[in-house]
Amino acid sequence: MKKVVKKNERVGIQIVEMDVEKLLKTLNQAYADEWIAYYQYWLCAKLVEGPMRTEVAAELAEHAQEEHKHATLLADRIVQLGGTPILKPEAWVKHAGCGYDATKHAYVQAVLEENIKGEQCAIKTYNSILAMVEGKDPVTYDIILSILADEIEHEHDLVRLLSSLKGIKLV
Repeated sequence: MKKVVKKNERVGIQIVEMDVEKLLKTLNQAYADEWIAYYQYWLCAKLVEGPMRTEVAAELAEHAQEEHKHATLLADRIVQLGGTPILKPEAWVKHAGCGYDATKHAYVQAVLEENIKGEQCAIKTYNSILAMVEGKDPVTYDIILSILADEIEHEHDLVRLLSSLKGIKLV
């Protein structure tokens, strides 16, 4: 099926061999998830309590910055494709695929488990987007592949911290 090219449409959009509006909706959903992840990591880094608090807070703060970088990459790609990133922060929760569970307990184990769950949702989301754009949009594919690698690393970091925490004998 040949894509219909709109008059005066940029070649960078023309080479995308899929429904660009559907792609924009999907990218905006991921964009919303990234802002929520940024906020959750940032907030948890401030609130976390318990053993290994300093190490966990530093890791969460680092992850927050990386989630912000992901939001920036997605916003740039949305604009390149002729779309507009979600403009109102209150709309992020509505459009997010992974959602937002407000931190219920600041104890380090609960915070780690909560954020591992978020990373696992992100991994599934980005793997799905990767499959959707493979062979159809090489630029988005590369961006999503890079983000997916970061999300897998985040999950790994958090699981290792949780494992270390469980290995501590509290007196």
